[in-house]
Amino acid sequence: MERDRRIMDWLRRAVESNASDLHLASSKAPRIRKHGEIQDLYPIPSGPFNIDELILEIMSESKKAEFLRCGEVDFSFTNSSIGRFRVNVFRQLNGISAVFRVIPVSVPTLEEISAPNVFSRFCEMRDGLVLISGPTGCGKSTTMAAMVDSIIRDRKVHVLTIEDPIEFIYQSQQGIISQRQLHDHTHSFEGGLKAALREDPDVILVGEMRDLATIRLAITVAETGHLVLSTLHTLSAAQSINRIIDTFPVGEQSIIRSMLSGALKGVVSQMLVPKTEEGRIAAWEIMMVTSAIRHLIRENKMAQMHSVIETGAKMGMQTMNQCLRNLHAQGCISRDVLSEYTLGVALC
Repeated sequence: MERDRRIMDWLRRAVESNASDLHLASSKAPRIRKHGEIQDLYPIPSGPFNIDELILEIMSESKKAEFLRCGEVDFSFTNSSIGRFRVNVFRQLNGISAVFRVIPVSVPTLEEISAPNVFSRFCEMRDGLVLISGPTGCGKSTTMAAMVDSIIRDRKVHVLTIEDPIEFIYQSQQGIISQRQLHDHTHSFEGGLKAALREDPDVILVGEMRDLATIRLAITVAETGHLVLSTLHTLSAAQSINRIIDTFPVGEQSIIRSMLSGALKGVVSQMLVPKTEEGRIAAWEIMMVTSAIRHLIRENKMAQMHSVIETGAKMGMQTMNQCLRNLHAQGCISRDVLSEYTLGVALC
């Protein structure tokens, strides 16, 4: 249909423009996000735009029903000649809007995203909890995908993912991988985690630690001989730990600090910053859980964590400021970017 060809053309042009997202909104011309900024989609499509019909056309009947019931819905969408997209459709003041996140066809490697060597150490771990944190759109999913790819490429293990929705598509290599999508394959992250223990996994990827039940179960699973990878929308290692602890009732927080200090193996906090040339580059705060870090978690002294990370270079640790200064020294980012993104105090 003509309408179908139009939306496919917009998606194709977004991919060809190296955009990260395509934005569609009722009665407005499509726009893209490129290098972190909203831009026009060139050449600018001529109207009128009946975006509502276009968006509904690419949704399955079950997703349409969910959208009509809830006013928002997440799903993945694939066109064999264009690519794969993570889609969020939502109602807003002027009608329906949608955001299509472009998912690379090939899974990136740790080398391709210039990840520090410590990431390989995370991938080699046999158990424990490893968190990737950062704001929306900072590349957490890409980093996680590179880690999963490294694990199934180098280790003879079973990796199980619970995602909302499935983004990157992996191929079993030395290891095998089972990907489960929320609502289609399991009703909740908590339910998927409970079932995972009967599915013989070695590594479990939980797309996001959203609620108390999922966080509690993820920590328990990490304590019982599984490597658990997950994400949080937080800006630092200290903030990530505080977010987890604060999710629990006050009466349980002391016990959870003790459990988390034993289960947690590392926290990576990342953001994307403008490169000297076109594009953006990842900057990472990296915390490895040492005996000193475990003590700070148990004693609720997260404000002191920044100093331990700052002096932990031999363990592969670095603060965000140290990473930014290194990127500037290498000529990857400008002095203005260094000044804009450098943190005045540790986030906790």
